[in-house]
Amino acid sequence: MRTNKVKVRIRAGKKAYGCRILFPSTTIIELMGLAGFDYVILYGEHGPFTLKEIEEMCLAADLAGPTPLAHVPNIEPSTILQYLDRGIMGIIGPHIITKDDAEAFVSACFFAPKGNRSFGGSRGNAYSTQVSGRERRTFMEQVNEEILPIALLEDAEALQNLPEILTVEHLELFAFGPTDLAQSMGLPGEPDHPKVMEAIQQAATRIRTADRKVSSDFMVEARANELFLEGAREFLRKTRGR
Repeated sequence: MRTNKVKVRIRAGKKAYGCRILFPSTTIIELMGLAGFDYVILYGEHGPFTLKEIEEMCLAADLAGPTPLAHVPNIEPSTILQYLDRGIMGIIGPHIITKDDAEAFVSACFFAPKGNRSFGGSRGNAYSTQVSGRERRTFMEQVNEEILPIALLEDAEALQNLPEILTVEHLELFAFGPTDLAQSMGLPGEPDHPKVMEAIQQAATRIRTADRKVSSDFMVEARANELFLEGAREFLRKTRGR
């Protein structure tokens, strides 16, 4: 049974450190493991990932150490299932706008009784080689304990519906998408606008007041492309000055 390092850190009241990856690369996964990152996020909504590449990167993550999470393209059950079956252990669900969206998202992430995820003999389920008969139920319960669903709030309507969304069980973390939120508020390209920042702060306060968790309180992440660019620019700055 694989352990979700992000959930381990959260349970211990500590922050988890990770890296968001926007392009397929098992090498980057391995390097993140060597650097000591707790998790990696495969940016499936905007990145050019195939399911084969997702599976290969999950395998690399399992070998290198960081827990593989994914920002999926949509919250359709079939989409989420394909990612989980490849070995992804946490799902960031985009555009959670209504309570119905949140309930459908949770249902797709978990096996019964928490949800309605289908069980298949995939890599994410150890190819069914470790479980048989009554043991399968215990296995499914254990898998449920390691899955991390993160609801992404990135629409003005979602913030209006937040009280209802917060009543949905098993949503472990809530995150914000400032750029899309700004666009939905009539402020395209202005994620740092004071109105957007205020809306996020108010929503975050409401989440914490409801005894739920905001992802930024527990997860700190870099972007792989920015890490490379910053390192490359620093190298050139130092060496060109010689």
